[in-house]
Amino acid sequence: MPAMSEQERRPEDDGRDFANAAWSIPSYILSGIILYGGGGWLLSRWTGVAVFTPIGVIVGVVLAIYLVYRKYGR
Repeated sequence: MPAMSEQERRPEDDGRDFANAAWSIPSYILSGIILYGGGGWLLSRWTGVAVFTPIGVIVGVVLAIYLVYRKYGR
């Protein structure tokens, strides 16, 4: 029995892709802010230099947008 392709197993347009993207995109961005912003905050507390918190937040947002582009932009 031949293997079924990915398109044969999934329905073409059932609306789940949009719902998944609608939940995934904000989740990626919030996770980036929390993870890298939190890391920057910890680094700021450890070193006493307050600039690491906003740098961590910015890096987290940029990386999250990059991941969203890689997953949904193509």
